[in-house]
Amino acid sequence: MADITIKAAYGSVVEDEGFLFVGFAEGEDEEENYVLFRQPVGGGPVWFEVGDETFGAEDAIQAVTRGPKGIELTIRPERSAALGFVRSIAVRIGPGCEDAEPALQALQEMLPGLWQA
Repeated sequence: MADITIKAAYGSVVEDEGFLFVGFAEGEDEEENYVLFRQPVGGGPVWFEVGDETFGAEDAIQAVTRGPKGIELTIRPERSAALGFVRSIAVRIGPGCEDAEPALQALQEMLPGLWQA
């Protein structure tokens, strides 16, 4: 069971100021929970944060498992403290999640080799 579960209503892929941002959010309000991945457009380290930029780190993701309910992110043990000692995050992606597929595709390209079925 995941330490944090996010029920995504929205997925997003945005390129801005030389960075690619991929995210999933429970809603549009700033106070709603989210996960966000950021990488320079040309490639490079991936920054990951959950819920607030305070809880983020580079190279934090160890594995991404995709299942019928969404994805589960496994956090690298050495990065867990930066994320509030979280070890796994479930992102539930239902049929009503707007722009889920483009966000999942971009995330898979951003994190090659970390995906598991």
